[in-house]
Amino acid sequence: MNPNRELLVAAYRAFNARDIDTLLAMMHPDVDWPNGMEGGRVNGQENVRRYWMHQWGILEPHVEPVSIEEDEARRSVVRVHQVVRDQAGNLVVDQFVEHVYTIRDSRIERMDIREANSNEASASPWAKRSALGGTRP
Repeated sequence: MNPNRELLVAAYRAFNARDIDTLLAMMHPDVDWPNGMEGGRVNGQENVRRYWMHQWGILEPHVEPVSIEEDEARRSVVRVHQVVRDQAGNLVVDQFVEHVYTIRDSRIERMDIREANSNEASASPWAKRSALGGTRP
């Protein structure tokens, strides 16, 4: 298994276990992350921590990687099956999306979300919800 694949598999495992400290340790201190709930982006590990803590307070996302490939720009593209429930257990989202990672020095530097089988990164808030990024790894 290549190092980027190992990193991302471990990141999804940590996300689904809500092991935020392990997950943040896999990221650059100035990580650039999409805010899947409200739109926009968050920068830096502590802002990502606050974002996820807020998200996990109202939603229960579970994101399972289905495939991991490298694109022409050498980014890691992870097709994921994401299931998001509210705190009462009601289904909010059940879909496939792609998480696109830029990895530098064996740490996650940036993540973008796009619709599965699309070539353009998504910018719409939570309509295309993906969950590692809060729903947008």
